[in-house]
Amino acid sequence: MIDMHSANEELAPQDASKSTEGQPEAEAQEALTPDATEDTPEAEAPPEEPKKLPFRELPLCGPVQEGLESMGFEMATPIQTLAIPPITEGKDLIGIAQTGTGKTAAFLLPTMHNIYERGGGDHIKCLIITPTRELALQIDQATEGFGYFSGTSSVAIYGGGSGSDFDREKNALTTGVDIAIVTPGRMISHMNLGYVDLSKLEVLILDEADRMLDMGFLGDINRIAEHCSPERQTLLFSATMPERIGKLANSMLKDPVTVQIALSRPAEKVIQAAYPVHDDQKPKLLVSLLKDRGFKSVIVFSSRKRSIAVIARSLAKAGLNVGSISSDLEQKDREDVMRRFRNRKIHILVATDVVSRGIDIDNIEMVINYDVPPNEEDYVHRIGRTARAERSGMGITLITPGEMRNFSKIEKLIGMEVRKEPLPAELGEGPKYDPNAPSHRGGRGGNRGGGGGGRGRDGHRGGGGGRNNDRRKGGGHRSEGGNRNGQGGGDRNRGGKGGSERGGQKGGHAGGSN
Repeated sequence: MIDMHSANEELAPQDASKSTEGQPEAEAQEALTPDATEDTPEAEAPPEEPKKLPFRELPLCGPVQEGLESMGFEMATPIQTLAIPPITEGKDLIGIAQTGTGKTAAFLLPTMHNIYERGGGDHIKCLIITPTRELALQIDQATEGFGYFSGTSSVAIYGGGSGSDFDREKNALTTGVDIAIVTPGRMISHMNLGYVDLSKLEVLILDEADRMLDMGFLGDINRIAEHCSPERQTLLFSATMPERIGKLANSMLKDPVTVQIALSRPAEKVIQAAYPVHDDQKPKLLVSLLKDRGFKSVIVFSSRKRSIAVIARSLAKAGLNVGSISSDLEQKDREDVMRRFRNRKIHILVATDVVSRGIDIDNIEMVINYDVPPNEEDYVHRIGRTARAERSGMGITLITPGEMRNFSKIEKLIGMEVRKEPLPAELGEGPKYDPNAPSHRGGRGGNRGGGGGGRGRDGHRGGGGGRNNDRRKGGGHRSEGGNRNGQGGGDRNRGGKGGSERGGQKGGHAGGSN
């Protein structure tokens, strides 16, 4: 069994004088800027990383630079170094980089620069489309922090709130706002009411484009884009570059610059391990990994949202401080859980992939995959929650016999063999790891309950709320957590207030929250 005591020591909180909170994330290993091709083929690993530059050497206006300085940022990450100059020049851009490389700041900072330099106008200047309400809220918060000195106004438009939230969203969309951050379904709801004017839009940004296509939002994205000014600048950011993203880019972008950071490599400081296990051994193993270890910030991922409550109850019964979150949870409850987890009021968070991409949570000590993620890239996104900002972390995966072949594909993707650990003696003998074992759901005895060994698609497709999450509310529409028929958001003009209280938290955004 992995030496948890040694790991605990390695993961112990840093001396306050050496804290990296609020500093940029660890840089990506490699990057390049290939010319965009007509077909935009699957990206290959770039040969070298770009020269790192201080933010002060990048073409960002004084107020944006002041925002960065006030939040303690000095050096740009590779994606920021490569993306900011062409965006400030008004060029369309494709940005390919995984979670934790600084994508959010890579498109926010130059966009805020351009808005400030152009000035004037009471129209919607920038529209950011993102797959989930969590990401919408996070980008809105980042805008508040970075835009303190530039007076950038923003509104987050997503489902799950109240009628008053909907009214605030409508007000922002009708009176004008610098940056509107929206989920696709929610934006369509406003557009259907006839008061949204995107004819003067200056910038359209697609964030987490691959995930939005996974969630079935291509039609919504195309419809929104059709109403945008044809003279707009368009930016597309994605963790991967499959053929369908290439087709989307070809249909929406004009002569784009392509910026690419090496994909699918967990941070070097992630200690990775895996446990071959039978389904009925999982609950006790999970408790064994967490009990009396002193961890203050752990995420347990499950691909099956119906397993979340079962796992959380099992940990709570063992006396562990645990909370849970899935697309079934109401928005205000989700925000409350996330806030308590960030503040270390909750030590263990059991979650679906709703928090695997883009959500910026500092100082995650360990990530446990209760099941093998639905696809190989999801593994990278999940364990990418830990070992950020030059810290160490642990990524542990529980593997049932029916998931072994799929886990071997993950190992091939990340270019390494993950160490397999024996089970604690009190749990009995686990299955022998066999990468050629046939894939099937369930483990010993075909058990499919209690979190099971299967790779159900609920969590993967549901990410930020899934396709069917809100049908019980009467709308019958596909929804990213309720944003087609729910309520949410709120217009906040940043000119006179800022992100002072969030300054430390915002550190992760510039460095690589997304």
